[in-house]
Amino acid sequence: MKGVILAGGTGSRLRPLTNLMNKHLLPVGKYPMIHYSVMKLKEAGVKEILLVTGKQSAGLYTEYLGSGSQWGVSITYAVQEQAGGIAEALGLAERFIGRDKKFVMLLGDNLFQDSLEPFLRDFESQSEGAMVLLKEVPDPERYGVPVLTDGRIVHIDEKPARPKSSYSVTGIYFYDAEVFHVLKTCRPSKRGELEITDVNNAYALKGRLAYRILSNWWVDAGTHESLYEAIRQVWKEEEG
Repeated sequence: MKGVILAGGTGSRLRPLTNLMNKHLLPVGKYPMIHYSVMKLKEAGVKEILLVTGKQSAGLYTEYLGSGSQWGVSITYAVQEQAGGIAEALGLAERFIGRDKKFVMLLGDNLFQDSLEPFLRDFESQSEGAMVLLKEVPDPERYGVPVLTDGRIVHIDEKPARPKSSYSVTGIYFYDAEVFHVLKTCRPSKRGELEITDVNNAYALKGRLAYRILSNWWVDAGTHESLYEAIRQVWKEEEG
């Protein structure tokens, strides 16, 4: 199975730290944030990786990661010309993934403790569709929130004022190649971006969106507070 890491965006919530570089290159523990996504994929047996980023720091990524050989992986790069949303960035992976292939996609600012290996095995045994990983959080209104009925996701509400569950959809996704057809049916949201929630809801509408739940810590390191929490968790893990 191949892997895709999305490391674009403007990092507006982390300014002024991101005025000079992409947020996924900010230090977390001993390494840049992006390092952990690459290692999580490698440890799960995913060796072919596409890294999608913007123009701002593309050279810094290649300088740090190179071809990936020193990390035991093979990295291909794609540039998202402007911030058009997670779903648009995903569309750049179509040629890399190829036909009839399943793959895993990570948002590069998601740091977590669980191994991806058991989730990869589960998705490989899934005949079709997509799978998302959930995490129970105290503030689900900040995220995409799954509406669960009879053990399945029937819909995902994006940042709802009144969440219908205490779970958030993390930035860890598994898709079959049908996702690239789904993308072509999506339309930009009010903020002018293709939304990954719309993609996942297309699968949910057909009853093809499975889920699993992370049991250990997970951080969406997109704000100053959550970046600090990610650093704290990583240091705790490395020391312990």
